[in-house]
Amino acid sequence: QAEDGIRDVERSRGLGDVYKRQVETLSQFISDCVSKSGCKKGIIGLSGGVDSTVSTYLSVKALGKENVITVIMPYKTSSPDSEIDAVKISELLGIKYIKVDITPMVDEYFKLFPDADNNRRGNKMARERMSILYDISAKERGLVIGTSNKSEILLGYGTIFGDLACGINPLGDLYKTQIYQIARELNVPEEIICKKPTADLWLGQYDEDEIGFRYSEIDRLLYYMVDKKYDEKKLLEIGFKKKMIDEIKSRIKKNHFKRIPPLIAKISERTIGHEFKYIWDWSST
Repeated sequence: QAEDGIRDVERSRGLGDVYKRQVETLSQFISDCVSKSGCKKGIIGLSGGVDSTVSTYLSVKALGKENVITVIMPYKTSSPDSEIDAVKISELLGIKYIKVDITPMVDEYFKLFPDADNNRRGNKMARERMSILYDISAKERGLVIGTSNKSEILLGYGTIFGDLACGINPLGDLYKTQIYQIARELNVPEEIICKKPTADLWLGQYDEDEIGFRYSEIDRLLYYMVDKKYDEKKLLEIGFKKKMIDEIKSRIKKNHFKRIPPLIAKISERTIGHEFKYIWDWSST
């Protein structure tokens, strides 16, 4: 099913060793960015899912196993399998891992708000995890490596300043279905690739159930809608249902704020984010 969803993307770029080239490009990206930041290490929140596992494998390839640290951050309702898989991956790659149980800090906060719903609790968990990653990155002089893919970023399926935050993101231009192919190129264990996608914020939470469509369907639509810039008429002509088009388009629009830095009111001649847009390695002057 995953392969079906990205078939058109592959055709547009040519088959063959496309994923091998992408692995090389992404690992070089990580290496370059970590070096330019003045750091040596990569810090990754490893959930045991395919996305964070792929980021971990790429980081090991880029930086060496001695320079990658994974942080495993279960909550009391997290699936035990998630922690088991995260430990297995860390041990398989021979990298240092740190376990931090976020239950005490999250539960202490929600003693103040016992009526909080799953959405608030899930956002708090995601931001708690990211605050831990940045604290460890300060201790280890490492860069936080992101794990969100293009599908999640476009749909806004993530927490702003939570799991969507990072120093760099090697996966952000890869659709979810492409992540599976990259995972196979990297020889990620098949049991990780075959896991049902979940943010694992509460029991019974699964990505595709919440979104309402399979990633194989979503990614094919996103490819034509975003990469190819097809309008609604063309999308309907090639077989997409109007209900799906409307729902996905609505998600992209209403979650745009998650994809951009905070807007700064313009007062001066050169305002950050307006005229001043130098890339982050601007350091020669």
